[in-house]
Amino acid sequence: MEKYIGIMSGTSLDGVDTALVETDGQSIQLLAQDFFAIPADLKQDVLDVCIGQQTTLVNIGEIDHRLGKVFADAVEQLINKNSLDRSTITAIGSHGQTVFHAPDSTYPFTMQIGDANIIAAQTDITTVADFRRKDMALGGQGAPLVPAFHKALFDHLENNIVILNIGGIANISIINGDQTSGYDTGPGNMLMDAWMQKEFGKPYDKDAKIARSGKVNHALLQRLLAEDYLQLPAPKSTGRELFNLPWLEQHLSGFTLLPEDVLATLAEFTALTIAEQVKGLTQNNTENELLVCGGGAQNPLLMARMQDLLPEWQLGNTLKYGIDSDYMEAMAFAWLAHQTMHNLPGNLPAATGATRLAVLGAIYLPG
Repeated sequence: MEKYIGIMSGTSLDGVDTALVETDGQSIQLLAQDFFAIPADLKQDVLDVCIGQQTTLVNIGEIDHRLGKVFADAVEQLINKNSLDRSTITAIGSHGQTVFHAPDSTYPFTMQIGDANIIAAQTDITTVADFRRKDMALGGQGAPLVPAFHKALFDHLENNIVILNIGGIANISIINGDQTSGYDTGPGNMLMDAWMQKEFGKPYDKDAKIARSGKVNHALLQRLLAEDYLQLPAPKSTGRELFNLPWLEQHLSGFTLLPEDVLATLAEFTALTIAEQVKGLTQNNTENELLVCGGGAQNPLLMARMQDLLPEWQLGNTLKYGIDSDYMEAMAFAWLAHQTMHNLPGNLPAATGATRLAVLGAIYLPG
């Protein structure tokens, strides 16, 4: 068993999750976890790039450096809080911050920034990063990568298991032996958070209090549900380059709605787009279990609506199986670092669409 640290900064941009795990690739144990807030000015600069505002190579380069420093500081905080001996840590796995993801363009690419050289140099720990582009070089979407980790965690269970991660984007992992797969269903918290920031000056709707005070507008809901991405077959992946505030404002054209009604409609939109995909995975004569992780698992309105829409499914939390749902993705990138360091595949072609299994990522040595 070896120790690895995973770093995850997702599309919600609320902060950096770090997780220290012990793993041999087959089993994994979470030993420590931490959260490191992203400075508000850096968050805004990243958001500006993600939604396509005009930028420069100098700006991109500086953000890459600033994020690398934030990721390194997040690891240092985890180490110091837990009095860890860094010499016992085999490697760090850093997802990086996605600023653009275009797997279906003429020249497919994905861009995650946060200089891993800085992480390795500051922490003095070997760092693995740039996990997605090898999969894309093999014809894949480069995402989602977490289903491969979920397969390692849950493949031994006999129930019909689907893992749902609701971050900025929602994605599912379908655990079914050799047929294990997964894909992005559409928005998770992203549109709700963007609307909350714009209309209420808050990063998210705590306990869904504002959304629960509003009413779903079904005309707007139908307009949102007409988005082409939702009709695409898997494998597929998406992000903030599609589902963002300008996208929402375009769909709001012609409507005059209370802000809380828009928020209620966005919550229903997220719940419906997830439930529609999970319904088709229902199996008879077995327990259908939907394990929810990510920030959306803390949204009582989303959880209640998904249970209403999926009466044949038992909604639960990955804590049932000893996995902290808030740090699932950070743990995944710690595991992916293990795979890379041992020359083992980290992708799942059934989820990403790649032509074959592949060792992912680039290794950055500290010296």
